[in-house]
Amino acid sequence: MSADIKPFDEIRLLFARLPGPDAQSVAAVRARDAQLTKPPGALGRLEDIIEWLAAWQGVAEPAVARPLVAVYAANHGVVAQGVSAFPASVTAQMVENFRTGGAAINQICKAHDIGLKVYELALERPTKDFTQAPAMDEREAAATFAYGFEAIEGGIDLLAPGEMGIGNTTSAAAIYAALYGGPAARWTGRGTGVDDVGLARKNAAIDAALALHGPYLSDPLEILRRLGGREIAAMMGAITAARLNHVPVVLDGYVVCAAAALLHALTPDAVAHCVGGHVSAEGAHGDVLARLGKKPLLDLGMRLGEGSGAALAISLIRTALACHRDMATFESAGVSGKAR
Repeated sequence: MSADIKPFDEIRLLFARLPGPDAQSVAAVRARDAQLTKPPGALGRLEDIIEWLAAWQGVAEPAVARPLVAVYAANHGVVAQGVSAFPASVTAQMVENFRTGGAAINQICKAHDIGLKVYELALERPTKDFTQAPAMDEREAAATFAYGFEAIEGGIDLLAPGEMGIGNTTSAAAIYAALYGGPAARWTGRGTGVDDVGLARKNAAIDAALALHGPYLSDPLEILRRLGGREIAAMMGAITAARLNHVPVVLDGYVVCAAAALLHALTPDAVAHCVGGHVSAEGAHGDVLARLGKKPLLDLGMRLGEGSGAALAISLIRTALACHRDMATFESAGVSGKAR
């Protein structure tokens, strides 16, 4: 890196070369769809899903042979403000639960043949308490963003970022308040189940952070380092790496969308290759999805995180793909087409 270029400047340069959708692949998908044994548009959004896959994979015959849920785990210094119903030690305990196959995301991925990787981000060293100081310095935030690029290694063809981190719904809510306007209460939810007193502490912590960092919150990357967490930085990197490598992305819930929202604030096109996997029951996630221009595929009242809603959406995406790929055409099935 040049001594004259700051770490965040390196990130900004990436967005000048993002590949766009492949119109020819979309046209090929539409041509095949017109020949399938069904009325045009009869499969609704399942047909849109295939066009989305083709556009961002850049192929006329899209595939979901190697999907991956990449779960990023991190700890947050703001937990010291009593914003969570659980202690920070639960993050490491849940990482171990992922690794031994005991979490919900393990069962969902196993049931639907989805790859799962867990990335532990310095759990022994939480970010700083953002009510007192920036959560990260610029170099650390940029390095963690770069670390997120590892998610697309190994030839995956669909990515679903997920997260685990006690206190990270507080970080996400702070990001939304900084991006879209406060007060904190407009964006917060109960996370892992805080009571009314805990929710009040959560709101107070975010409002204090907004007051402390206010002069710097016009820059999305400054919002990241001051109010975000390592998992959010890494997910931003993973989503960007996916775009650069023609890998579509399925967004999970409230915290994952904080990473997407920061990218969208940098440039709206940065999340054009993403689809909303589901709408969470947490906080104002539906409002965030609307701001990102994403209509969720599923609405199951979930608020677990871990990439769980996105993983379930992958099963729907594979169903759409099976219909497009394996249905007979009018010609092959000997079925009469639409009367002229």
